Amino acid sequence: MEEKSASSLERMLRVLDLFDDERPAHTAEEIAALLDVSLPTGYRYVKMLCDAGLLQRAGDSRYTLGPRIIVLDYYMRRTDPLLHVAVPYMAELVDKTGFDCVTSGWFGSQILDTHREKGRAPATLSYGRGRPRPLFSGGAPKVILASFAPAQLRRLFDTHPAQIAAAGLPPDWPGFRKYYAAIRRAGFYISRGELEPQLAAVAAPIRKPDGGVWGALSLVMDMQRIDVVDLDKVAQRVVQAAGLIEAELA
Repeated sequence: MEEKSASSLERMLRVLDLFDDERPAHTAEEIAALLDVSLPTGYRYVKMLCDAGLLQRAGDSRYTLGPRIIVLDYYMRRTDPLLHVAVPYMAELVDKTGFDCVTSGWFGSQILDTHREKGRAPATLSYGRGRPRPLFSGGAPKVILASFAPAQLRRLFDTHPAQIAAAGLPPDWPGFRKYYAAIRRAGFYISRGELEPQLAAVAAPIRKPDGGVWGALSLVMDMQRIDVVDLDKVAQRVVQAAGLIEAELA
């Protein structure tokens, strides 16, 4: 009975994974069909999640994510050890450069931006806190993946061949591994229009003492600025700030 209950709970929580940019709302019937459960079970899942505040009715018999998600995000921000340490350094980078500063992290199988300090002329970003980033494009994902152990990187290589090809990365494992090894040795990465054509970014990893990675620290600027700024100096500032954050977290 306990095993059956755990399985049912797992399926119910999978309801939350059905919501994304393309489908921000679902009917109970759609939820049941997508989870391959009976309609009564689908309605039961929806009711329990609504009672918990994780879903809410939005009209036309459709459901969206509920207000409890907002509350949980508030507590996540307050207890995130990376943000607790990083925000003052991010504000200092913004003050010195005028550019937006962003932290990003690896969560399960996704890269998410977790915080943004806006610069003097804030960039228009399509991605922000909570929206999954493409794994193989942009400065933050590049330095995060470059910090992975070979076995972890190989799993991503084997799992996402189409995304790797779309990003223009080496399609063979030796070339793919060599590409990220070069970023790891450099200690930072400069992206030019990879994620959004009008934007560039300078990113550095925030590493853990055990060899893992907390995430990435990035300065984001308009592409028009990249040819008129001292990129070496900007990269040095980002790497230095990432190192100070690492030291405090350690």
